[in-house]
Amino acid sequence: MLEPLYEFWTAAAGGSPLEWVAVVTGFACVWLAAREVIWNFPVAIFSCALYIVVYYRQDLYADSLLQIMFIGLSIYGWYEWLYGGRSRTELHVSRTTRPEWLLCAVFIPAFTAGFGYYLAHYTQDSVPYWDSLTTAGSLAAQFLLMRKRLENWWLWVVVDSIYVPILWAKQLYPTSALYALYLGLAVYGYLQWRRAYQRQQATELQAA
Repeated sequence: MLEPLYEFWTAAAGGSPLEWVAVVTGFACVWLAAREVIWNFPVAIFSCALYIVVYYRQDLYADSLLQIMFIGLSIYGWYEWLYGGRSRTELHVSRTTRPEWLLCAVFIPAFTAGFGYYLAHYTQDSVPYWDSLTTAGSLAAQFLLMRKRLENWWLWVVVDSIYVPILWAKQLYPTSALYALYLGLAVYGYLQWRRAYQRQQATELQAA
């Protein structure tokens, strides 16, 4: 009775220091993104580098690969936030365009089916299709965040809701708790970005 309880609390307290550092920096980067702070990108790069190892050790290969993609997207997003606005100025919050929604609607199921099949048949991934779905959704959400699209936070709510039970089942308790916190941060980020968008719209109307 006491031994399983001890093992649970040991895992929940973060048996891996690497995972805890990844958790703290992961939380920091999302918080900074919600506040529209440009430093979310270098923090995200560092956190993703740690999670490559954390996920790989738990046979979550798609999520491990996702971190590599995130590093590349974060580098590009860093540039976009600085120079992606009009005349190479700072990028402002905007709404997702119809072509972008269409791209996400095609990409997410196609990637989930294709990469999920690969993971199921050629790797030891324990949850291949769920792993692929969260990877596809995360890439789509990160793409929209990179362009400062307001609705990126909607996708993060869905993705984080799926991640929480998967990571808990894999006994990555600190990371599962982190994604539960991400849900709250996604709602907070949406509200913050919506206010920023409304202020920007009001400013443009006054200047017109």
